[in-house]
Amino acid sequence: MKCETNGLKGIPDLNMKCDDNALRGVIDMHIHTFPDIKERRLDDIELAKEAKRVGVQAIVIKSHVVPTMDRAAIAEKAVPGVHVFGGITLNTQVGGLNPAAVQNAISMNAKIIWLPTEFSANDRKQKGKSDGIEVLENGTVVPELIEILKMIAEKDVIMATAHLSPYETRVVVEKAKELGVKKIVVTHPEWPSVNMGLDDQKALSKYGVYFERCYARVVNGKWVKNLTMNLKAIEAIGYESTIVSTDAGQVENPLWSEELLDYILFLHKSGLSDKAIDKMTKEYPSKLLGL
Repeated sequence: MKCETNGLKGIPDLNMKCDDNALRGVIDMHIHTFPDIKERRLDDIELAKEAKRVGVQAIVIKSHVVPTMDRAAIAEKAVPGVHVFGGITLNTQVGGLNPAAVQNAISMNAKIIWLPTEFSANDRKQKGKSDGIEVLENGTVVPELIEILKMIAEKDVIMATAHLSPYETRVVVEKAKELGVKKIVVTHPEWPSVNMGLDDQKALSKYGVYFERCYARVVNGKWVKNLTMNLKAIEAIGYESTIVSTDAGQVENPLWSEELLDYILFLHKSGLSDKAIDKMTKEYPSKLLGL
């Protein structure tokens, strides 16, 4: 790899140099953009332009509070040459586990249905709150989520586990598979409120899920890289169940393309094969998105 980044601070003055096109054909399934209730580095169209500039094949934009599949369609039309996808996150702002919202999202080409994130019961409990969205009742998947899982199975879109606890994730994944859901992504298992250990991940791997291993997480109020932790998980469980994403977009973190390049260079330097890296960054995400 002969790539370097030079002062990637913002748009449009970017000057990433990558002699052998390290990002060409890569797919990132987890990026946050503006407009949002939180400040973000890039808006949808700026991100699409940057993705095209560095040769990325496809991006998925995510919001915790609003659907993104409609915005993604506009960004893709504005920037021909890169695939832009979105989905819906089932937080309070869209009615939580709202089958009508999911049906509409799927009809508008949502690729991912994220279960509750910051408003999940698990996440809220860890913040001392009792107003989170429950996905289980007495250890059983709630009826609203069963209805949603059936829609996901019928239309063959992706279910992402978001900020559920390891126990909730296992129960929901089991039910999803029973109902015919084929595409399941375990969202950043290293995220503090998820905190899924390797034993739990190994147990889940038998269901054919993909573990989305993201670039960074928040620890004691500060963002820290996950790269070494992710590598250990890949080595322990296998690259065959891994997809590489950034979860980028925060103003306090590097620009999205810089994060993605840093991540991929790290994987190459760690000794993983080109085949393994291509599978995690291109082939598996492409399969999930139907490209």
